[in-house]
Amino acid sequence: MNLEVPNNSAKQILISAGGTGGHMFPAEALARDLIGRGYRVALATDSRGKKYEPFADGIPMHVLKSGAMKSGIFSKIKTVLSLGVGILQARSLVDKLKPSVVVGFGGYPSYPAIYAAQKKNIPTIIHEQNAILGKANSYLAPKADRIAVAWPNIVGLDESDSVRVVVTGNPVRPDIAALYNKPYPALDQDGVLRIFIMGGSLGASIFGEIVPKMIDNLSAAHKARLEIVQQCREENIEEVRKAYKASGVKAELATFFDNVAERLEHCHLVIARSGASTVSEVSTAGRPAIFVPYPHHKDQQQKRNADAIFDAGGAWVMTQDGFTVEALLARIETFLQSPEALFNAAENARTCGKPDAARRLGNVVTAIASGWDKDANKTFDLTQGRD
Repeated sequence: MNLEVPNNSAKQILISAGGTGGHMFPAEALARDLIGRGYRVALATDSRGKKYEPFADGIPMHVLKSGAMKSGIFSKIKTVLSLGVGILQARSLVDKLKPSVVVGFGGYPSYPAIYAAQKKNIPTIIHEQNAILGKANSYLAPKADRIAVAWPNIVGLDESDSVRVVVTGNPVRPDIAALYNKPYPALDQDGVLRIFIMGGSLGASIFGEIVPKMIDNLSAAHKARLEIVQQCREENIEEVRKAYKASGVKAELATFFDNVAERLEHCHLVIARSGASTVSEVSTAGRPAIFVPYPHHKDQQQKRNADAIFDAGGAWVMTQDGFTVEALLARIETFLQSPEALFNAAENARTCGKPDAARRLGNVVTAIASGWDKDANKTFDLTQGRD
């Protein structure tokens, strides 16, 4: 991220985000916006964040101890101890940086910096990217100056805190945001159907199991019309590659794609998990999707994310148990026979996209940092000010 870093007299903003793509990419988008406004920006993250390059060019990265709250008494004790160390590290970091505002992107790795800032009466903003409030954010919400959310009517927020909510959307990278105004690619009645399959940061085994078997059951004429780009787990990528080769279908496979915007621009259909960042990127790009939510979250946050696009007519949601060869075959055959269904869903998906989410969240940061947003008991309009 080649950005000109402001001079030392500029106000400092500290962004706190866990070291996964789902948190780092929105954090990157906000950092770009804030630096463009003249702020200095630093990042607090966990040990996983080191592998992400977005913050390497001129933005200091500070690694804090953290951990996810897992089941089992020993795991919980370990997490609490790690968070305790992280909070001590965060207090020292906040004393050193003296940020005007600290912004957290949810998850336990963002907790130490926000908690330390709140204890020192430094303004904080938390951002919730899912349709249901996460546990870490639920602990931090009561003392947050603003609660930025990706979706309206977020589940799990206390009524007393909801007055401080601002719907910003989930920030997406500029190359994704640029797709919002680009048209859906031409899809002729008998033309090529390009499918882009994503499975989160590590891929999803079920896509490698079901999609090739589904394609093998298509007619020769339908197989000839397909082009597949698929993210696979490293342990089964060769097996999946052999399956596509045996079917005679054109397929490009990788364990990770660093050009997601380009892939989204050229595809007609996405098959993916429904993590918050994925849903935001796909809807902003205006691409119809088959979402298969990760089934093992207790709060079913991915299901709620996917349902938000389904309700708008921009996606189809299939549970993992319902994501069978037969069910997927019926869906893909329908698309091949009636491509207008994809075109219509693409336009509906686009209505859910918020390509300016980074700017909207940057506006909230600016209002807090500039002292314009002083009364957190009243709503704040991003363009008109206090109601």
